[in-house]
Amino acid sequence: MIFRELNHGKCKTYLAISEATRKAAVIDPLRDKVERYLAVLAYHGLRLDLIIDTHTHADHRSGAMELGALADAPVAMHLLAPAPHVTIHVEDGQALKLGDEELRILYTPGHTPDSISILAKDRVFTGDVLFIHGTGRADFAGGDAGSQYDSITRKLFTLPDGILVFPAHDYRGHTQSTIGDEKRSNPRLAGKTRDDYINLMNNLGLPL
Repeated sequence: MIFRELNHGKCKTYLAISEATRKAAVIDPLRDKVERYLAVLAYHGLRLDLIIDTHTHADHRSGAMELGALADAPVAMHLLAPAPHVTIHVEDGQALKLGDEELRILYTPGHTPDSISILAKDRVFTGDVLFIHGTGRADFAGGDAGSQYDSITRKLFTLPDGILVFPAHDYRGHTQSTIGDEKRSNPRLAGKTRDDYINLMNNLGLPL
């Protein structure tokens, strides 16, 4: 499987490609980049077979609905996602086929109730649940810091240490990390109990 990052900024969109079939999946597309994604797909001779939003986005408009309509591709989100345009509702452990490859869904709530991560080969796309040396906020409607801690420590951190971490956001210029590095050095998680984490996240004082 081939992977590419399509946005080089704070918001991340990823492209996953089945090399044998030239079928592609776009993860967390932005509304204002839809034309660029279509151009990239056409340039490389790829067929868009799947669009995945890792969660309901609060800070930008998802491009999933528009991209899906233009490319005639299904949109996948967790079964708790409220978006009406979703055509595939996924659950924990479900495998989505991408040509001869597969993307495995990990249900990782906390940032939002419908947050998922996507395990693919040697990497995991963590949405806004786990960042590189940080975590996504948990104070949006339906967010829950305790659930987020559980999602990270009981699910993501049980993956092999060498699994690469690719989040949906980064504010410090990072492009990737590993599960092992986040376990050892993520300042919000390393050495923190569940209560420590909840107290920290409930007192960040972030603007809405």
